[in-house]
Amino acid sequence: MDWVAVGLRFALYVDLALLFGLPLFCLYALHGHERASWLAARCRVMALAGAIAGIVLSLGSIAVMAKAMTGAAGYSALQSHAFGMIVTGTDFGVAWSVRMVALLLCLPAALSGRARPGTRFAALAACAGIALATLAWGGHGAMHDGAGRYLHLGADVAHLLAAGAWAGALAAFVLLSLAKPASGAQAMALLSRTSNGFARIGSAIVATLVLTGAVNYWYIVGPALPALAPLSYGGLLAAKLALFVAMLGLAAANRYRLSPRLEQALQAGNHGVAIRALRRSLMLESGAATLVLALVAALGMLSPAPV
Repeated sequence: MDWVAVGLRFALYVDLALLFGLPLFCLYALHGHERASWLAARCRVMALAGAIAGIVLSLGSIAVMAKAMTGAAGYSALQSHAFGMIVTGTDFGVAWSVRMVALLLCLPAALSGRARPGTRFAALAACAGIALATLAWGGHGAMHDGAGRYLHLGADVAHLLAAGAWAGALAAFVLLSLAKPASGAQAMALLSRTSNGFARIGSAIVATLVLTGAVNYWYIVGPALPALAPLSYGGLLAAKLALFVAMLGLAAANRYRLSPRLEQALQAGNHGVAIRALRRSLMLESGAATLVLALVAALGMLSPAPV
């Protein structure tokens, strides 16, 4: 396995998921003046950094692809025509070009003034969503032909966007739970409201991930079970599914136990214990999400071996 390629894929998954998910969270979860709060400002700065990082990582990914396609001994041996061939002659190259344009458009959206923050976050989420969706053309979905290709790619795109929405919400909740004392009261109230109100969109995200994951599994593996050796496709997929189930358990605990406890503690005026418990759960869920993205990056480089 090419670990440089896996590392770049992982970094792109994390970067673009947050670049899409954070502005999306600010768009649907924050109301009125909250879109001018310190959290919104932090998300805008992170989106700007994410767009720049996405451009750099995408340049690295096309270099890795060019080296793999040409069989060059090193990156210094790559010729410009190899990049031109990829960009103009492959689906990967077309998707890469679309991603670069979308990421470049994220820059003015992130740098725009304070006026109409809702429009800014909508533009950021739209451009970042396009950039995130292009990663589907670097996975198994692009290997099919005919109608199955479009169904598989569509499922991949929906899976990526749902994962990005979950990652962005998690990142926002973690930022709120780690707020400095100066903005602590406001942050705790915002965390309580948004975490308690996340149930509907969270359910839609989970349903999308399960449905599109089933479609992807059918197209990649089919009805047979893959081999379950530790570093095989089946072994890594089993680990991913186990982590996903763990994330569901943590999300359920946050929704039905820890978030209501925080709301009650805020009303009582003593939220220290409640916020620490919710923060710990959010950090565990974020760690599991990071490992899932790492496994997804590796799975995209492997071919399943049914038994």
